[in-house]
Amino acid sequence: MTRFLTILAALLLSAPALAADGTATDDLIVSAEGRSLDEFRWIKRPIVVFADNPADPRYVQQMQFIADREEALRERDVVVITDTDPSGRSAIRQELRPREFMLVLLAKDGSRVLRKPFPWSVREITRSIDKLPARQQEVRDGRNGAP
Repeated sequence: MTRFLTILAALLLSAPALAADGTATDDLIVSAEGRSLDEFRWIKRPIVVFADNPADPRYVQQMQFIADREEALRERDVVVITDTDPSGRSAIRQELRPREFMLVLLAKDGSRVLRKPFPWSVREITRSIDKLPARQQEVRDGRNGAP
C-alpha cells in the first residue's frame, strides 16, 4: 500500500501541463487546479477523474488503471486531469458538476464522450476513444494522435 501511495503522489505532483508559451506538454496526469478544458481543445483528449478525497478507493483504483497502461493513453493524445478537492471549486469541476467519484472522457473538440460513476479500465477507455471519428482519421493518416 505504501508503494502505491508513493506512485500516486508522484503522479499527482507531476510537472505543470502547459509550457511557457501556453501549449500543452507531454505530461499525462495534471491537476485541475487553475486549468480550464479550453486549454486542451483540439490538442488533447481529456479524461477527468473526480473524487471527494484522494483516498477514495474508486479514485485509487482508477489511477492505478491509468498508471498500468500509460503508453496506450499517450498514443491517443490523452491528458488525465485529476480533481480531488470539491471545496476548491475548480473551473473544470464547476463545468462538469460531478457527484463524488466520476470519470469523464472528452473528445478533442471538447464534446463529452462518456461519464462513469465508477472506475473504468484503460482498455475500455481506449476502445471508446478508438471509435471516435477524429481518432479513426488519425489512424488512417498514420498519426498516433500527433497533430
